[in-house]
Amino acid sequence: MNRGFRFVAGACAAGAVLGAVFYTHALVAFGAFLDKSEPPQRADVAFVLAGDQTGGRVLRAGQLVKEGYVPKAVVSGPNGLYGYNECDLAIPFAEKAGYPPSYFLRFPNEASSTHEEAAAGTKKLREIGAHRVLLVTSNFHTRRAGNEFRAAAPEIAFIVVSAPDRHFTKDNWWHDREGRKIFLVEWVKTFGEWLHL
Repeated sequence: MNRGFRFVAGACAAGAVLGAVFYTHALVAFGAFLDKSEPPQRADVAFVLAGDQTGGRVLRAGQLVKEGYVPKAVVSGPNGLYGYNECDLAIPFAEKAGYPPSYFLRFPNEASSTHEEAAAGTKKLREIGAHRVLLVTSNFHTRRAGNEFRAAAPEIAFIVVSAPDRHFTKDNWWHDREGRKIFLVEWVKTFGEWLHL
């Protein structure tokens, strides 16, 4: 009886350890799936997606211009932030961080989703004659954004460059409350994209 108890206890302990290991691997895999960023390359222009309230995206674009990957960054700016377009807040933020205003082009628009932003943004990119574009967005948004923009303009080569997010990293997003919220919302939107909702 004592021997059987030890066997069951040992099996339970081994199961718990294996469960914890595979659980962590699964969490990392689901987080990593969202992040499909690519290294930057020389391109005609950068396009900065809206929806970032920390400024990481526009700062990453400023860095790409400064490093010579692109001559300019188009900053998307939907309306709706207390009567302001997001680009009218993002560009001065980048200026305060030391990037000259000449790095950026305003792109006010009425998009309310990544799908709508891809439709409006690719129209703008065609107007300016861009054939190769660095698409700048948050790390967790790279897969979905790349899919939407490539579907909207298959003739344009998009390289999706990530801006880091302080709450979301693919290796430990579940340790941060905001990271867990980001993960859940982005997966819901990813399923919506798959279902064409």
